[in-house]
Amino acid sequence: MYALIGMLLLVVPLWKICGRAGFPPALAVLAVVPMLGLLIVAGILAFAEWPATRQRRLTQGAK
Repeated sequence: MYALIGMLLLVVPLWKICGRAGFPPALAVLAVVPMLGLLIVAGILAFAEWPATRQRRLTQGAK
């Protein structure tokens, strides 16, 4: 039971972060994979160009 609560406390905020950054929100489920999952998600969020930022930059440049 505690493991399920812990997974929800990890996945739900990551789901929101991934969605707002422009990545597929289901990417947050990868964080549940032991050892590597959270590192992979954190690496993607830290080092990849966020699609939402790219889209914002393109729309501002069109003005």
